Amino acid sequence: MIHAHRLVKPETGGAMLTTYFTGMSVGLGLIVAIGAQNAFVLRQGLLREHVFAVCLFCAASDALLIAAGVAGFGTLMEAAPWLGTALRWGGVAFLLWYGWRSFRSAWRGGTGLAAAEGGAAPLGRVLATLAAITWLNPHVWLDTVVFLGTISTRYPGQGLAFAAGAMTGSFLFFFGLGYGARLLAPLFARPRAWQVLDVLIGGTMWSIALSLALG
Repeated sequence: MIHAHRLVKPETGGAMLTTYFTGMSVGLGLIVAIGAQNAFVLRQGLLREHVFAVCLFCAASDALLIAAGVAGFGTLMEAAPWLGTALRWGGVAFLLWYGWRSFRSAWRGGTGLAAAEGGAAPLGRVLATLAAITWLNPHVWLDTVVFLGTISTRYPGQGLAFAAGAMTGSFLFFFGLGYGARLLAPLFARPRAWQVLDVLIGGTMWSIALSLALG
């Protein structure tokens, strides 16, 4: 009689778990950069308006894009082998530019973050604005569909674990950002905090670009 626990080799389960946490760490490393989407979530968190709906929308959108990238990128690569090289160096160029922009912002100095005043906006209007920021932003597509899809091809047969890890990272980040914003408000009211964060973002983007360039 074959026991159920023998159906999965220990080393296979360990590899899947490693791939899961790799996907989570890579996803978090990309999404942590403060962009239009994250700034919007941070603002809603500071205002304490529609926080759950905003966080859920962002995380679910990321999950759909990650799934599309992991599921379809391998097939697309087989049909057009040159596309991998083009996207790889396009990603390097974008990440170098993004890092340079972050360093430039740190050099110039930040302005701090102040919550907007006024009544709460209707949920429909908030989600419509967020949808435009999310789905019409090429950076979001590059990070989720292209970049994460490319990295997932390094783990043949474990794409599901990689995608699950990246999705988990998105849910953790957005809900942590939305509900943790009230704790960060005093810190990010200081321009110096934004300068430090921009330096960290720039270093992260350039390190990822270097890893891509070196293959």
